[in-house]
Amino acid sequence: MDTMNPVVHFEMPAKDRDRMAEFYSNSFGWQSEMLGPEMNDYVLVTTSEVDEQMMPKNPGQINGGFYVASDELPVKHTTVVIQVDDIQESIRKVTESGGKILGEPDEIPEVGMFVYFEDTEGNIAGILEPPSRG
Repeated sequence: MDTMNPVVHFEMPAKDRDRMAEFYSNSFGWQSEMLGPEMNDYVLVTTSEVDEQMMPKNPGQINGGFYVASDELPVKHTTVVIQVDDIQESIRKVTESGGKILGEPDEIPEVGMFVYFEDTEGNIAGILEPPSRG
């Protein structure tokens, strides 16, 4: 059986990132870290206890982020991010399976290579190849 690629992150659009971070903090106790313009004002969101590498300690739990909503972005709704070992191979598989890659893979410093795709039903998700840790 082929290796299953896990969902490792979620993303949600925010019209007002401060208001959204406050809402999820007050409602669910989530913690947020506001990144600057060099990271497109992204908000890292911690929903569960993490280890030294900022990875969730409990299996099955994921963290996420909020991005500033924009008409220029292909994503308009909450998405999930799927971790893969080889982003180019995953791009090939998505395309061969009837999906569409949205743009070119982009390197996110200390996070890895990332690209959005659209599946056969019009859902958008992300693919992430983390950097090699060796």
